[in-house]
Amino acid sequence: MKINLQDLILNIKDVKAGQKVLLSGNIYTARDAAHKRIVDILDKSEKLPIDLKNSAIYYCGPTPTKPGEIVGSCGPTTSSRMDVYTPRILKEGVKVLIGKGARTELAAKALKENNAVYLVATGGVGALISKTVKKAELLAFEDLEPEAVYRFEVKDMPLVVAIDSLGNNIFNKTVL
Repeated sequence: MKINLQDLILNIKDVKAGQKVLLSGNIYTARDAAHKRIVDILDKSEKLPIDLKNSAIYYCGPTPTKPGEIVGSCGPTTSSRMDVYTPRILKEGVKVLIGKGARTELAAKALKENNAVYLVATGGVGALISKTVKKAELLAFEDLEPEAVYRFEVKDMPLVVAIDSLGNNIFNKTVL
């Protein structure tokens, strides 16, 4: 199903675990180091360099961009490494998380409590996913290099709904 990010967010209850989606819209990238920094800023009640409300975060760190390309390979990283930060990030209004692999119960519960979804990208297809990126802009934490926060404009990024907003989870076939 082709869907843009804003429609997905508006109709989040209609998106079901197991559905295949081709996502289009603006998403942020952030991995471990960026998540830690974001949470540290939030804990100090300081202003973030990005707006998390109604946003999507893709757990990836793009490789260096080759001449003539928009972005280097940008495959998903293991999502469970971000689980310690997930409840706090979702509390700020993030509605879509994108990565690879199963999530801990802590993260799955936080997704349900915050009416958010977790989408998975297939690992090992970073070069293919990079072709869905139409624009890439460095937004924050440049010193983190590939783990800096970027805004990607994606078109038809192939994903699967792994955990829906009701708690249905393709990894354990249970409802929270």
